[in-house]
Amino acid sequence: MTKVKIGISRLSICPIRAKPDDRAEMVSQLLFGERVHVLDQKNNWIKVKCTYDGYEGWMDSKQITEISIDNPESSAVALEISEAIFCDGDSTYITLGAELPLYDGMTAEINEQKYRYSGQAVNPTEYNASYLMIEKLAKKLMNTPYLWGGRSPFGIDCSGFTQLIFKCIGVKLSRDSIDQAKQGETVDFVELAAPGDLAFFTKKSSKISHVGILLDDGKIVHASGRVRIDSYDHYGIFNQELEEYTHRLKIIKRFIKN
Repeated sequence: MTKVKIGISRLSICPIRAKPDDRAEMVSQLLFGERVHVLDQKNNWIKVKCTYDGYEGWMDSKQITEISIDNPESSAVALEISEAIFCDGDSTYITLGAELPLYDGMTAEINEQKYRYSGQAVNPTEYNASYLMIEKLAKKLMNTPYLWGGRSPFGIDCSGFTQLIFKCIGVKLSRDSIDQAKQGETVDFVELAAPGDLAFFTKKSSKISHVGILLDDGKIVHASGRVRIDSYDHYGIFNQELEEYTHRLKIIKRFIKN
């Protein structure tokens, strides 16, 4: 059996598509330094499985660099909305959530090439997750436009938003809201919800299709049209601009201890 190849992104934001076609639906994105396992290949397209969350899709093979070692625990995570990273005189602007392999506080390394990064970064495994960090990161992304399949400050969907924020604090979430809802500890009553909990919602059916992060004072931050803050209660999310409930509350889950 052929050994599964491991690839890494050296570009800022790469689309992952449902089919091997540039016109196909974008289902997710791969950020700088994130890794994939190569499952299949069709012409210049490769089917990949993301190392971080197990998500599968198709990518242009030219956007991936093969590596021999997969050690994500050695990676720091970038915390700047956008900051340049330099290698051999070239620069690439990477985003919040990008990974910095073998980062020593100044440089990262991919295939023995050094990348210099001067922005703020942290190894999520080295500190305790906190609501204050969640709130700070979430507010950095305020007004990011909604983008189906997006996972960056330049376009993001609801579950990409929660996954990206929690990645930066060392809590691994699945890619889609319906799968994220299967993780964490259930909060039985909305009155017992705490800042930092994730709330999951339905819209036109009983199937979970939306997620947001609970804040203080009955507020929720979520990606709906844009990353925004709305009110919520036991019924759901109330949009002040539309003066109506837009999402119906299904379940609340806890991932951190405040």
